[in-house]
Amino acid sequence: MNYLTKNTALAALSTVLFASCGGNDAPQEEARPYPVVEVDSRDVQAYQTYPTSIQGTNNNDVRAKIQGYIRDVLVDEGQRVRRGQIMFRLETNALTQNANAAQSGVAAARARVEAAQVEVNKLQPLVNQNIVSGVLLETAKVNLLQAQSELEQAQANHKSIIANVDYSVIRAPIDGVVGKINLRVGALVGASDQTPITTVSDVNELYAYFSMNEAEYINFLYETAGNSLEEKLKNVPPVELVMANGRLYEEKGKISAVTGQINPQTGSIQFRVSFPNQQRVLTHGNSGTIRIPKTYKNVLVIPETGIFEQQGKVFAYTVKNDTVKLAEINQISRIDKLVLVESGLKQGDIVVATGVASLRTNDIIQPTKTVTDSITNNIQPIF
Repeated sequence: MNYLTKNTALAALSTVLFASCGGNDAPQEEARPYPVVEVDSRDVQAYQTYPTSIQGTNNNDVRAKIQGYIRDVLVDEGQRVRRGQIMFRLETNALTQNANAAQSGVAAARARVEAAQVEVNKLQPLVNQNIVSGVLLETAKVNLLQAQSELEQAQANHKSIIANVDYSVIRAPIDGVVGKINLRVGALVGASDQTPITTVSDVNELYAYFSMNEAEYINFLYETAGNSLEEKLKNVPPVELVMANGRLYEEKGKISAVTGQINPQTGSIQFRVSFPNQQRVLTHGNSGTIRIPKTYKNVLVIPETGIFEQQGKVFAYTVKNDTVKLAEINQISRIDKLVLVESGLKQGDIVVATGVASLRTNDIIQPTKTVTDSITNNIQPIF
């Protein structure tokens, strides 16, 4: 093949290739539609949550003061009792016998005192008239003093035994609700028992205890208004209790106290919340979750579906002239499917609301404008 033939063949091949590629008129991939929202600001109500244990404001163990066998159980678990109400009786046969014997001892001692007094009264005038020796009178007086001492001893013994008889009747120490009855009829009980017979709890008002770690507590001190801890506690808004069944307790509580120091074993500090309990919904031993409200004023928000994380950083895509740009953001928190933005975006920015995982910087899209609440209302929980 000569030189001219080669050039002609190459030119023909180039023409064919150019025609097959379509030149500059080749169709381009169509931009895909993406929902977008405008970054706006709003007030957002958030909650700090802490697990809690609930106790009565006053919980008293019910114990026997003397040793004996339970004869009668006069209350039931969950029953309301009044202070002084009889709850249990112990076997008193031996105590009654001792009391009767002691009463007889008092009567005998009193008779000896009376006899000794009569002897003194009889000898006194005889000594005055020098009829009998004064030694006899002094002896009679000594006998009287001894008899009086024996009477006092007998009376103290009787009083002690009577007190023990009274201790055989076990009464409610406070107004409240009876807890679990650990010991029943026939059980031997005493003052040194490790396990109480039962417990009575005052549940008209309840205490809910929860703990903050050291960092949370320091944040609490700096972020809560007030010059002292007492003032700060007064400025904390009423708190809520989510009960074990997930239902919100009808009454709101107030943080009433904080323990004085960080627990060195747990690194936490304990708070106490007071809740009214007039309807008796709660009781000693309940559990739940404390919710402390916290309001963010004029905070920037975007839907939670509009962000993604990479290497510990959070990103969103802004949109300008249908082109997406990557924006790194700092978030304050995530609340109710919203991201609270601290920096990286400004009010009025347009951001992609969903589908960000399929995008790359400088991708061209078809923005479909929507509103934040429309996006968040359609977010389904992932289980």
